Amino acid sequence: MRGERGLLIVISGPSGAGKSTVIAALMRRRDDIRFSVSATTRPPRPGEVDGKDYFFKTREQFARMIAEDAFLEHAEYVGNCYGTPAEAVQRQLDEGYHVLLDIEVQGAAQVLAKRPDAVSVFLAPPSMAELERRLRGRGTDAEEKIAGRLETARAECARARDYTYIVVNDDAEKAAGELDAIITAQLCRSELRNHFILEGDRSI
Repeated sequence: MRGERGLLIVISGPSGAGKSTVIAALMRRRDDIRFSVSATTRPPRPGEVDGKDYFFKTREQFARMIAEDAFLEHAEYVGNCYGTPAEAVQRQLDEGYHVLLDIEVQGAAQVLAKRPDAVSVFLAPPSMAELERRLRGRGTDAEEKIAGRLETARAECARARDYTYIVVNDDAEKAAGELDAIITAQLCRSELRNHFILEGDRSI
């Protein structure tokens, strides 16, 4: 046990915003963060480990978890189901770790509806022009796919106001520093620190 309960942190942002790079930089800064492990019905790929990369479930198991309201969010994508198991997340929070969910805006809305205590952060590109430059720089997508990603990104960025914080990723280390500062600020909220305020020999 690490002591105080951890924070649930929801991060969203369009493809090309640099979420993976920023999250990796954040996790190098802090040793008290854990990345949420999703459940999926897709078969494991070579080298993937159950409980580490994903919780691999059958369709029947996944359907049962939905019926039992065992997910913070879930969705179906390209014929496979994906979801965030609430119990696994809560276990890590209770151990004092901050749990990070990298999730698209629809899934984030599901999580925040169930967990209004979650800290929500939208990771935005500095501009749509820069986002387009990054997507084209990958050199992996056809023109039609890039156009689709940009259209989706505009729709996602329009939802940024639904989040408590917006971090602009024009530099990954700077963006990670802002995320680090957000976590620190959240931990300093008065309702979490009242027990440190003493009146005589008694805590308030």
